[in-house]
Amino acid sequence: MRKLKKLIAVMTLVSLLSTVSSAFAADDTIREVFTDAFYGAGIGALVGGALMIFASHPTDHYNNIAYGAATGVIAGTAYGLAKSARAFAEVENGRVKIAIPTLVPELLVSPSSGRSTVAWKADLIRGTFN
Repeated sequence: MRKLKKLIAVMTLVSLLSTVSSAFAADDTIREVFTDAFYGAGIGALVGGALMIFASHPTDHYNNIAYGAATGVIAGTAYGLAKSARAFAEVENGRVKIAIPTLVPELLVSPSSGRSTVAWKADLIRGTFN
């Protein structure tokens, strides 16, 4: 039980210290991915703890918290990478970046029939021109 209290205290301290706002550029991909991974770890640890409660001997299953946190880090990192990649190829300051494009749903309404359909859109090339 002491280990659980220490874990909760450390998670609370880290979450309070990580909410400091800063005045950096808005397009900081690494920070977004790290934040998503951190939140994924927290949510995963909570889910692991919730699953531990339903076991017949909860004190024998503390590793569920660690497995949940590890799964959350992986899922949060994947989500952050998918969210930050906007186009297949981006040209920025003369450098080309290759990434997985983000799929965005778009609702299309046909003017002749009045039917609506969902189309998936992905940007292939994005760039800035000076």
